[in-house]
Amino acid sequence: MKKMNFRKYAPYPSVDLPSRSWPDKRITKAPIWSSVDLRDGNQALPIPMSVEEKVAMFQLLVSVGFKEIEVGFPSASATEFAFVRRLIEQGLIPDDVTIQVLTQAREHLIRRTFDAIRGAKHAIVHLYNSTSRLQREIVFRKNREEIKAIAVEGTALVRRLKDESGVTGIRFEYSPESFTGTELDYALDVCHAVMDVWGASQENKIILNLPSTVEMSTPNIYADRIEWFCRNIKNREAVLISVHAHNDRGTAVATAELALMAGADRVEGALFGNGERCGNMDIVVMALNLFTQGIDPELDFSDLPRIREIYLRCTRMEIHPRHPYAGELVYTAFSGSHQDAISKGMKAQPLSPEGLWAVPYLPIDPEDVGCSYEAIVRINSQSGKGGVAYVLEKDYGIQIPKWMQPDFAEAVQAVADRTGIELSTDQIHDLFHAEYVKLVEPVILKKCHISWDDEDLQRNDEEATLISAIVQMKEQEFSFDARGNGPLDAFVKGIINASGLEFSVDEYAEHAIGRSSGALAIAYIKIGCADGRISFGAGIDSNISLASIKAIVSALNRLP
Repeated sequence: MKKMNFRKYAPYPSVDLPSRSWPDKRITKAPIWSSVDLRDGNQALPIPMSVEEKVAMFQLLVSVGFKEIEVGFPSASATEFAFVRRLIEQGLIPDDVTIQVLTQAREHLIRRTFDAIRGAKHAIVHLYNSTSRLQREIVFRKNREEIKAIAVEGTALVRRLKDESGVTGIRFEYSPESFTGTELDYALDVCHAVMDVWGASQENKIILNLPSTVEMSTPNIYADRIEWFCRNIKNREAVLISVHAHNDRGTAVATAELALMAGADRVEGALFGNGERCGNMDIVVMALNLFTQGIDPELDFSDLPRIREIYLRCTRMEIHPRHPYAGELVYTAFSGSHQDAISKGMKAQPLSPEGLWAVPYLPIDPEDVGCSYEAIVRINSQSGKGGVAYVLEKDYGIQIPKWMQPDFAEAVQAVADRTGIELSTDQIHDLFHAEYVKLVEPVILKKCHISWDDEDLQRNDEEATLISAIVQMKEQEFSFDARGNGPLDAFVKGIINASGLEFSVDEYAEHAIGRSSGALAIAYIKIGCADGRISFGAGIDSNISLASIKAIVSALNRLP
């Protein structure tokens, strides 16, 4: 097997930053948030969003509270252009929301971008060009001055087109793309040149976005770069420092948080970290991190299930079940000790001084984000009936009724005691089928025909259902015809008359497994015999009537 060659990689250079101040800082307020879901998040999708899906996503972002939303790259495709036009022409942009559009520093793309935002009251034109050493040397084969000239010429055109439009609500953002791969002194030089051309001032601020286009270092080094930049940029009051962190190393949230501590004013990111490669900085996580520290994030995530549903529908992306705050398992404890601690913490919470949240293992109250706490044990010899039932419903859609759960829990515990190991959900599923569904003796249903008498139905006859069946019990085979008020009632009467076995149906439940037209049905039965014996059974079939009859056969086969 080929070994990993770590020697082909070099450490990312550190920053000479004496007396760095950011390690002693605390975040005390929310940054200016900018969502890039509709641009960076959309272009990263296997199936990009349609105009209708983008409208739904835009309205979601507005409802969450975003005031700056990058809505697309309108010069890149007809769909992007059409979406921006729909927002403007149909008046879908609230007065307090600014749309942002991205463009490369190329004349025809910039002009097309201005065509797209025509009529918008407020817009940010986001211009970028690649400045990193690798891009300069390998992709563009241009020197520093040539690359800087691209930024300067693009900025000059944006300023001219803004002046020609007469719209005072157009603002300007510039990104030295691949800032993390760009020498700090050169990034500063390019940004100073852009500021001069734009005429940046305290009244006409420029947004300088310093993206971690590729996450190449630990977050502290990125923070050093941001603090160095904030110290050395001229006319700091004329600049909003923005950061856009990608998640290549899995630390985008920490990168953005430390960048705020280092002096950044603005953060770009996406819901649930959607975006190119490993994704963007996750705004849901960062905002709720602030929330758990008693800081108003100025974004409303009080209904995460709704946000998650719209996100999943529009993007067709998944959210990991362990995703911070939003994953379907993050408010679930499988450990018994965790369960106990959380349960006691929840009971003690009303007595917490000053009403502060203080529950072990739960850094946030699930109700604050529209969720609830589910205490679920892992399945071993110490597990309870609720945990066993939960995994079957969660993973397989089998909803064992409460009156049957203790019976199956005993079967699970017997296997766990015998093997001494934790049972997987697959093993539990297989055990359920072995215990209740796949039993083949001593009772065998060889034939079953269900019919109805139309004349009896018209007379509302309570025994309008007819059953014709052939059943084998041990070595004896017998057939019967019986009537009842339904297939289950008729079958029970028929088999009792044919076999002489006296029993009654004490409990019954049924449901579909899945939601498609081809979904199977499952029935659960509890029977009681005249001699005091009880038994449980289950049956699965595409026909619910046959599923219930199979459940009776299962229960008979499990009689002690």
